[in-house]
Amino acid sequence: MQNTVNIALQILPASKDKHPYTLVDEAISIIENSGLKYRVTPFETVMEGSYDEIMEVVKKAQEACYAAGADSLMTYLKIQSAKTDVCIEDKMEKYDI
Repeated sequence: MQNTVNIALQILPASKDKHPYTLVDEAISIIENSGLKYRVTPFETVMEGSYDEIMEVVKKAQEACYAAGADSLMTYLKIQSAKTDVCIEDKMEKYDI
């Protein structure tokens, strides 16, 4: 997959000592610093880029959650790919205010 794809990432961390939002913030920080185009929503974060780039960010986001104190993670991905590039704006532009 060489074209631009969209991948939605939802990480649901569990920890005896940390609030889940604190752990999710660590994952979002990894995404923010990745250089990829992304959009945070209430249930997941959507990223835009090459498949391999995004999957590396997914791995780092999971590692960051564990490093921050997660005991376990449930990680869900949704992937949109096409023969041409897939862009966040194509799906969202009519909703942006």
